[in-house]
Amino acid sequence: MPGICILGSTGSIGQSTLDVLARHPQRYQVVALTAHKNLPLLIEQARLHQPRYLVAADEADYASLSELAADAGVTAEILAGDDGLAYVASHGESQVVMAAIVGAAGLLPTLAAVKAGKRVLLANKEALVMSGHLFMQAVREHQATLLPIDSEHNAIFQCLPDDFRYGDLQAAGISKILLTGSGGPFLNYQLDELSLVTPEQACKHPNWSMGRKISVDSATMMNKGLEFIEACWLFGLLASQIEVVIHPQSVIHSMVQYRDGSVLAQMGNPDMRTPIAHALAYPQRIDAGVSPLDFATLTDFSFQYPDYARYPNLKLAIEACQAGQYATTSLNAANEIAVEAFLHKQISFTCIAEVNAAVLANIEHRQLQSIDAILAMDAEARSLAHQTIKRLAV
Repeated sequence: MPGICILGSTGSIGQSTLDVLARHPQRYQVVALTAHKNLPLLIEQARLHQPRYLVAADEADYASLSELAADAGVTAEILAGDDGLAYVASHGESQVVMAAIVGAAGLLPTLAAVKAGKRVLLANKEALVMSGHLFMQAVREHQATLLPIDSEHNAIFQCLPDDFRYGDLQAAGISKILLTGSGGPFLNYQLDELSLVTPEQACKHPNWSMGRKISVDSATMMNKGLEFIEACWLFGLLASQIEVVIHPQSVIHSMVQYRDGSVLAQMGNPDMRTPIAHALAYPQRIDAGVSPLDFATLTDFSFQYPDYARYPNLKLAIEACQAGQYATTSLNAANEIAVEAFLHKQISFTCIAEVNAAVLANIEHRQLQSIDAILAMDAEARSLAHQTIKRLAV
């Protein structure tokens, strides 16, 4: 049985992964589980799945996790901090690593899994947004297998021909990639209403169940912008070869348009267990616990192009993708800080884009040729974002 390491097991992707694994107890073995702050849930997961290792992302939580494990009779080895995350991600028993830590915090452990030549199921889009060239270079150098978990990228992967060569759309007869997005909860709001929306409203996605940060990103369509950047690196695409299409029903997860006029689409109910199961078992198929589509009930399929006045963050992300690595790294960092400020009601919803735009306008353009340079740029962008928020704070 292949050993599974789940980086971020207490988040929505991690919990969905464990749900799929629980349906196939004779097929997979859980080796390691990690969590950011939800240590009680991590312990509960450990009691059910019996991993060999448990990791707290914060070193300061080592003692607390050890005490909780002892009280619950959990005998897993306890680790903590960046070193602990990297250890389990690269461990010999972890043949498959689910990279589901949200944000920039997921970069280093995901890269550790890549450098160990693992089969990496990538749900952490920020790893590619921050360090696309270096990350993909490491995938090739260490012969890691990289499979996409984001529903859109997984859909594209399923619609590409089996012999697709990285970046060669012409040889595959492909004219463009159609990246779909729901438009979030504010698709039909008046523009002058957006500054008044609350974190609670922004986190109430009409179709998907996600964490708070990703839910806000979906509402601003920054999530789609980050996915745009990720798609460029995953499949070797130019920004001009991707088109974003709003599809509010979230049934078609993305499409590939071929030169002969054909469009191949991957469809399914909006449930992340489908792409998770696909990547876990690829090239085979296993039960994900997801109900199939009932076509008799699909009465409305609608599509439209995004309005950048409504979604300025999407425009910023596409422009950053065209500008280069320094811009995408900076944008991701600024957005994490801005979303956090919005969730704590320090700035308004529309100020998220203002913070991001201000950071991109003021960040120094430079080449990023190492992970240390990327992390330094990330820190600089976060500092600029904090300064901007102080000026905009409500």
